[in-house]
Amino acid sequence: MRSAPAYQTLREQLRDDIAAGRYSDGSRLPTESELVERHGLSRQTVRRAFQDLVAEGVVYRVPGRGTYASETGQRYLRQLGSIEDLMSLSDDTTMEVLTGLRRRVDLHAASRLRLDDDVVYSVVFRRLHDGVPFVMTTVHLVPAVAHAVLSSPELRDGAVGTQTVIGILEPHLIQPITEAAQSITVAPAELAVAEAVSCEPGHPMLRVDRLYSDASHHPVELSVSHFLPEQYTYRVTLRRSG
Repeated sequence: MRSAPAYQTLREQLRDDIAAGRYSDGSRLPTESELVERHGLSRQTVRRAFQDLVAEGVVYRVPGRGTYASETGQRYLRQLGSIEDLMSLSDDTTMEVLTGLRRRVDLHAASRLRLDDDVVYSVVFRRLHDGVPFVMTTVHLVPAVAHAVLSSPELRDGAVGTQTVIGILEPHLIQPITEAAQSITVAPAELAVAEAVSCEPGHPMLRVDRLYSDASHHPVELSVSHFLPEQYTYRVTLRRSG
């Protein structure tokens, strides 16, 4: 009988160690270099095992710090593959509005939304899963679009609900949102972000920027989110076309 690939054997061993409590929630696992030396494996083999465990939500990685065991059910796992997936983010999270929708001058946001002047309408909120905050998001809207939802109670200071901004917005659009261009980087938590998700200022965050456009390719919304990596797993499924 053919033996299992080395990365699968290591993956199962690490998973069993976590399940048995050898690495409790939040405990750092051995580094790739330590596992390479301990088991006589290649770095690629160890990396593949870690990648599988991250995808399963068994461990999580903090850039520059290491790989940590995750308590089952405590971290929010989201798999995204369509606009509909983004709109259904409200299915199992709670949105708390920190700063309600209002007019502001923001040169950078206005430029990304391809506006002629510097005026946008913005709302700031955080999301929680099982009562635990895991992201703070600032959404910037094109003024012509924002006017349709300015009176929405869901976007006022202190509002709490299970909605998404694009879910509130889309019924008022002439054309539906058909595209979300996304970029992912790592950024330190500024004070407002740290307070919203209960971490220290400067803590490494997963920053996700999404620019939503309608069927005519006109930008409608820009969202900038800072996710707490200890509480969030991001998964995307890619499929071959044709």
